[in-house]
Amino acid sequence: MLFALAWAAAAGAADVRTQGPEADDEVSVEVVVDGAVLFRVRGTSAFPAEKRAQLVAERIVALAADPGFKREDLRIDESQPGVAQVMAGNTRMMAIHAADAELEGVDARTLATTVVHRVGEAVEVWRHDRLPATLVRNGLYAVGATLALGLGFWVGALLMRRWRRFTEQRIGTRIHDVKVFGFRVVGARQMWAALTSVLNLLWLAAVLVALHVYFGSVLLLFPWTRGFAIDLIALVVKPLRTFAVGLVAALPDLIFLAVLFVLVRYALRLIKHFFDNVGAGRLTLADFEPDWALPTYRLVKVLLIAIAAAVAYPYIPGSDSDAFKGMSLLLGVIVSLGSSSVIGNIIAGYTMTYRRVFKLGDRVRIGEYIGDVHEARLLVTHLRTLKNEIVAIPNSMILGSEVVNYSKLAGKMGLILHTNVGIGYETPWRQVEAMLLEAAARTSGLLREPPPFVIHQKLGDFCVDYEINAYCKDAHAMYGLYNVLHRNILDVFNEYGVQIMTPAYEGDPDEPKLVPRERWYAAPAQPTAAATGAPNAVPLQHEDNR
Repeated sequence: MLFALAWAAAAGAADVRTQGPEADDEVSVEVVVDGAVLFRVRGTSAFPAEKRAQLVAERIVALAADPGFKREDLRIDESQPGVAQVMAGNTRMMAIHAADAELEGVDARTLATTVVHRVGEAVEVWRHDRLPATLVRNGLYAVGATLALGLGFWVGALLMRRWRRFTEQRIGTRIHDVKVFGFRVVGARQMWAALTSVLNLLWLAAVLVALHVYFGSVLLLFPWTRGFAIDLIALVVKPLRTFAVGLVAALPDLIFLAVLFVLVRYALRLIKHFFDNVGAGRLTLADFEPDWALPTYRLVKVLLIAIAAAVAYPYIPGSDSDAFKGMSLLLGVIVSLGSSSVIGNIIAGYTMTYRRVFKLGDRVRIGEYIGDVHEARLLVTHLRTLKNEIVAIPNSMILGSEVVNYSKLAGKMGLILHTNVGIGYETPWRQVEAMLLEAAARTSGLLREPPPFVIHQKLGDFCVDYEINAYCKDAHAMYGLYNVLHRNILDVFNEYGVQIMTPAYEGDPDEPKLVPRERWYAAPAQPTAAATGAPNAVPLQHEDNR
């Protein structure tokens, strides 16, 4: 009962300390006897409020300690105009002026009556609390509370040990590792340690609550420690009261934020459903590619969340405080200083998406890396190389460098594979062209239509540089086809006795490096092509395709 009354007193004291204008707290001080607040008094420059409150409290204690004083001796003397004096017999205890009455919003007479009543109660309580019978009874209560606390701790510790054994036997054996795709995410030992930590935390909270209740109750039993007990209780009451008052005050704003959250959530679901249909091809938009659906949804999502955040900001509890504004400013500065490269990569990623530089699965070359586009994110693009490596390339770097897409036209017009050989001038060019075309014809996977063709790249100092060009449909097979084509070139040139080696010039030979006419159509070249004057000529459309 005493503890409940102390909680009420502590709450009332906290309320008194927090209510009213700040100017009133500066000019008035509480009169406290045995930890109980009786009333407030004002002061002047010559007689400060602290000194006046202390003097009034000492006079009340002196009256209570005087065996000859009775409560009926308290009276009000209004012989002086504008002043109501509280008298204890013929002794003036305190004078109540108009300024004191204005502080409470009543007249001097009413305030004096209240003071007389509070002083009388304080005197009776002071005397009652110091009676031997009261002290003995309260001492027995304190001893009983101490024994009950010790017994409670013993029983609680016993129950905790049994509960730990029970959980270890019944629950601990059922806890297993949490795995995702075969990888252990959380181990059983870590989960059991977390559960034990939760139990220990609950036990610690129960111990702290029991100690607070014990000390608050025991200290309230004795008048000399009652003030400390009320302050101890106020340490808990005031934060809880502040939290409750703040929660009630912020309830309309919290309801608005909850409604806004629900609306934004359902709006995002509708928008995602719309773009999912666009991406799947179930819904078509003019001049809008299905591949743009996901990045466009992300842009709309960020925009909608930003608008919702701007609308919700004034309704966030504490958003108008200087601390909240300072943290927001600091966070903004940190983001602005550290996110320039991030924003650049995001912009570059969206730029590449809408410019259709590549799509997932395309075989591309970016800088020194060649591979397939494995994943395209806002910040980086993951490239799977020919060696089965994943390379993360920042989007800003991709936007600033050249990108070769081997797959973009391969399925429609065909990808031209090409390789070079350098052959000396003593070998007929018609024979070399025929051998290169033969090697291309032996390579399965290269297209017969359009037909392969040979280009004379350069008439070098020591050799002629030939380039064989052939079409294929699958860009992902290009390196396998290159391997087979090179093998076939080696085989064909070996079959016809033509050496693939770029000669080096050391001096003029005895005979000039010329091809006699009878060797112009050395196998596998076809003499019938002489009628055209240009065997194996390169079609113009092939050159256009390159």
